Amino acid sequence: MKTTLKLEELGMFVLGIFLFTQLSYAWWWFLVLILLPDIGMLGYLINTKVGALTYNIFHHKGLAVVIYLIGIYFDMELLKLIGIILFSHASLDRIFGYGLKFKDNFKNTHLGEIGNN
Repeated sequence: MKTTLKLEELGMFVLGIFLFTQLSYAWWWFLVLILLPDIGMLGYLINTKVGALTYNIFHHKGLAVVIYLIGIYFDMELLKLIGIILFSHASLDRIFGYGLKFKDNFKNTHLGEIGNN
């Protein structure tokens, strides 16, 4: 099952790359921005509860899709880009076993404990 889920996430990551190619940005922007959502980890400098909240906001695929769709509705390429980067990053993280965080510990995710996936 874990392999199936990772393949599904890989498919979503490839979808993110495809959607990015539909924008007018140079390809290297994808490479530059793909790790930017990890800025959400800065919340862990405060405590695990705030860290989990900020991390999950930057790694929530539903939020990424909403931002992308708002970009489509208002024809705002920057919002589409933000949605694509958030979505693609979250998929990439989940391929490697990094899921949404619980507030008790960074390693405790919806995919299980990091390192045991």
